Amino acid sequence: MFTPFFSKAQEPTQSIYNISINSIDNQPINLADYKGKKILFVNVASKCGFTPQYEDLEKLYETYKDKLVIIGVPCNQFNEQEPGSAEEIKSFCKVNYGVTFLLTEKVDVKGDHQHPLYK
Repeated sequence: MFTPFFSKAQEPTQSIYNISINSIDNQPINLADYKGKKILFVNVASKCGFTPQYEDLEKLYETYKDKLVIIGVPCNQFNEQEPGSAEEIKSFCKVNYGVTFLLTEKVDVKGDHQHPLYK
């Protein structure tokens, strides 16, 4: 006899708008400021095969910034592809790709120090 199995997605433990995260300039980002807009969080790194995505992300942001917020989240946990300091990351993104969308502080996306955004 066949019994269907349905997996339920785990309910979030808190609203995205209640999660604290700092900008690359170490200033708090109030995610509640973006209620009513779509928010796209993107893991980013300056020494990654996907680094050129910064250019397309910037185009996407410029096209839809009235209804879409893009937040780049640097992380150095994947083959140490983001070793830079906050200033180095910010400069790299601006100089090479003209990035104007939000960047956060460098965070851990897995492990014992996983940022609440990824829980």
